[in-house]
Amino acid sequence: MTKSSADDHKNGAAPIHRPPVVSPKDWQAAWEEMLVKEKALTRARDTLAAERRRMPWMAVEKTYVFDGPAGKVSLLDLFEGRRQLIVYRAFFEPGVHGWPDHACPGCSLGADQVAHLAHLNARDTTLAYISRAPQPDIARLKARMDWDMPWYTITDSFDADFGVDEWHGHNVFIRDGDRVFRTYFINVRGDEAMGTTWSYLDATPLGRQEVWEVSPEGYPQTPPYQWWNWHDAYVEGAAPDQRWVEISDAGQQAWKD
Repeated sequence: MTKSSADDHKNGAAPIHRPPVVSPKDWQAAWEEMLVKEKALTRARDTLAAERRRMPWMAVEKTYVFDGPAGKVSLLDLFEGRRQLIVYRAFFEPGVHGWPDHACPGCSLGADQVAHLAHLNARDTTLAYISRAPQPDIARLKARMDWDMPWYTITDSFDADFGVDEWHGHNVFIRDGDRVFRTYFINVRGDEAMGTTWSYLDATPLGRQEVWEVSPEGYPQTPPYQWWNWHDAYVEGAAPDQRWVEISDAGQQAWKD
């Protein structure tokens, strides 16, 4: 047993099998070999997202009603006027572990990972949480946990109809005027990766809406980086900051060079 392993054992930690310790040159070579696989994974993820954008749509014909902070709302209302909607079913209700002080530990861990919603909203996309807990309990939970995502109460069969009556999951929707369509569904271990702006957008039918993506003809796309902004500085319809455009263009060119 090595000294470090012996120290681990003495301190109560289970000894582990250590990988080789190498020189900086050999470590760099090992990292570059791994980087080839990392890039392959990234390209595969981009390819999968492109296939999602070509998934068939399912029309939502039933009328669903939720309770919100200001009263009854429809599924269409959950879009908040935006084009895309991601709905996460979180378990917070009587009978769920943690009630009434907490939501499900797993759903809560996921809620802690949700990125600032301004960036998602800037891509015409809304994220909403839904549970069966009454609105006063949801408001209390959000205040305790410092969460600010929109969170509604299920009042009908929405959870059963969309595969989230027994387990958590993300349902993705798009609207065409007043018509709503289901476009994708992520659950089980797929939920582990959710929380970043990119993971949410990659699940949507319009994607990140950047010109490098392989999307169907006519889908909205803008140059990468240029639409990024401070979360308190987005202005709908405003042109990108010219100085930031210059910086982002220079960065892209540097990576190409």
